Amino acid sequence: MSPIIAMILAAGRGERMRPLTDHTPKPLLQVGGKPLMQWPLEALGRGGFNQVVVNTAWLGDQISQTFGHDFILQPASNRPHTLSKQERMTINYSHEGLDFGGALETAGGIVRALPRLGEVFWVLAGDVFAPDFMFSPDAVRRFAASGKLAHIWLVPNPAHNLKGDFGMAPDGLALNQAEVKYTYSTIGLYRSALFAPPFCGIPKGNPDGIKAPLAPLLRAAMAQGLVSAEMYTGDWTDVGTPERLQFLNQNRALRQAQPHP
Repeated sequence: MSPIIAMILAAGRGERMRPLTDHTPKPLLQVGGKPLMQWPLEALGRGGFNQVVVNTAWLGDQISQTFGHDFILQPASNRPHTLSKQERMTINYSHEGLDFGGALETAGGIVRALPRLGEVFWVLAGDVFAPDFMFSPDAVRRFAASGKLAHIWLVPNPAHNLKGDFGMAPDGLALNQAEVKYTYSTIGLYRSALFAPPFCGIPKGNPDGIKAPLAPLLRAAMAQGLVSAEMYTGDWTDVGTPERLQFLNQNRALRQAQPHP
């Protein structure tokens, strides 16, 4: 199997985060002493995935200047050693702001980056905090063999999304309609066929910069039984407001201050 590439979504304006995002893109806001987007980069590296495409728009030059094209992850210890491939992230950028004057929304941005992503790829948001998520090669192999067009991770509904987004059948199929719905974590494995007809009519590479959301594509594929799902119950925060960011940092500071057994 070819190397699996991850796409980190980092093009949003972060309107609800203002004024914090007036001069700083949301993926660079600090959580636990480092940029928010660094947490998923480190998690990907731990899973052995070291090739990433990042889409940018609002203040995107700050993101590329911060992480560059060859980002070195901090090793677990301070001992000098030879860096492994997992500790070096090769990052390419899809600069939607420079190319089209603004963000293309989720599906539009993925289609724009599609020529760089391969048949199967990860998609995750650069402004969601899920430090313990396991980006597993086994999950990729299972998904590649499944024939599904997407596999998404769901989380228990946070206070700001109590109605949830999608349901999950006992056999693991994701559902549009269900008595109990969960929140889409923004983490998923995708197949390029989801971003082609009949689900998506935007030409590969999105040369015209067409804006398009992801949810309609997912729902159309769910209606045909082509999306699977599973629950993730680890730490997860959609860092969507200054209050959530403050609460997250306060909680992390309290945890670090507690004595370890």
